[in-house]
Amino acid sequence: MFSQIPVDFVNFIFVTVLSLLIGLEQRKLHYTDAPGTLYGTDRTHTFIGLLGFVTYIMDPVSLRPYMLAGLAVVAFLSIFYWKKIETRNIYGITSMLVVLLTYAIAPLLYLKPLWLTVLLVTTVLIFTELKQYLWNLSGKFQQKEFMIVSEFLLMAGIILPLLPKGEISEMIPVSPFKVWLSVVVISGISYASYLIQKFFFPNKGIVITGILGGLYSSTATTIVLAKRSKSEDVPVYRIASAIFVATAMMFLRIWALAFVFNSALAKEMTLAFISLTILSVLVSVIVYKFEGKDVKFNFEVTESRNPLEFKTALVFAVFFVFFGFLTKYVMQHFGMHGLNVLSFIVGVTDIDPFLLSLFTGKFEFGLNTLAQASLIAITSNNFIKMIYGFALGSPTLRKPLAMGFTIIMAVGIVFILW
Repeated sequence: MFSQIPVDFVNFIFVTVLSLLIGLEQRKLHYTDAPGTLYGTDRTHTFIGLLGFVTYIMDPVSLRPYMLAGLAVVAFLSIFYWKKIETRNIYGITSMLVVLLTYAIAPLLYLKPLWLTVLLVTTVLIFTELKQYLWNLSGKFQQKEFMIVSEFLLMAGIILPLLPKGEISEMIPVSPFKVWLSVVVISGISYASYLIQKFFFPNKGIVITGILGGLYSSTATTIVLAKRSKSEDVPVYRIASAIFVATAMMFLRIWALAFVFNSALAKEMTLAFISLTILSVLVSVIVYKFEGKDVKFNFEVTESRNPLEFKTALVFAVFFVFFGFLTKYVMQHFGMHGLNVLSFIVGVTDIDPFLLSLFTGKFEFGLNTLAQASLIAITSNNFIKMIYGFALGSPTLRKPLAMGFTIIMAVGIVFILW
């Protein structure tokens, strides 16, 4: 039944509706503006969309009618814009661009899938509505923010594609491309956490601090929160709760990284990581209930260490290559037991480079052995976080940390021995 409906009729309806939506949005956006400020709203945009439709189907091959009509629209827009500047001293061209995008709907419907046209119109509607929000958001950006974004584009869009994809050597079973890809992924997650903290949770509670800090580094988050527990105005059980939330986010972050670089290994570790994440959240909730209302304070972990600095990226890359070599060496000379010992020792450091060397390297051991080594390193890292909390935090913080981390580590050991 629907197959018998002419394509031109269907596209005519789509062009009319989508053009009208843009026009209605323009009317709503400029409802209080003085007459003559805008080129047109609902009817005007609908007619412009239909003009594009009619002139396109007249000659969809040479496009002469469509191009001539488009030039006429541009001419009228230019005259209107010139008079607008002359009489009202208003220079914005956003509304003019929206008119031209409306005119382009018809050929887009014929030449590309429907979803792309709908996506275009949706984007136009969203960004015209976000004008004031984007204006306010841009005021929050500091000069360094754009430099950091430029660094990330350089790292991900220029350096990464140029790197060779062959293995560095037999003893370092990973390619320069994968090394730098790991740097890009880790840096991207860290910077995303920083942006969320800065622009969406500038005055966040302790638990939000744990969630966002865990995306960046659960160890760094534990150190900062433990130090803060010595302040009289911060309830220590809420501090402990935030530390356990950060640990839960660490499990999720590492599991996600495993899926990016070694999906088979990630599937092997799914049960353990999901269980440990849920357990960490439950421990956090139980500890959270011990004290009263939440408190807010500024969290400075990502401010003090920019994850996109080239120095930081290069250090990470060096550690990645070093652990790739060390892991291969230990496996060849000491076997599975040597790898387990190395995993435990590495847990006292930044475990991301080591884990990524396991996820990306080509080793002779099976997935179960690599999963076991990953869990040993993570459990060791949880132990050192508990020690950091004991050493740097308030004495009253030790009890909830000891109970919570003991439970989490015990379950981690069960999965290691499984």
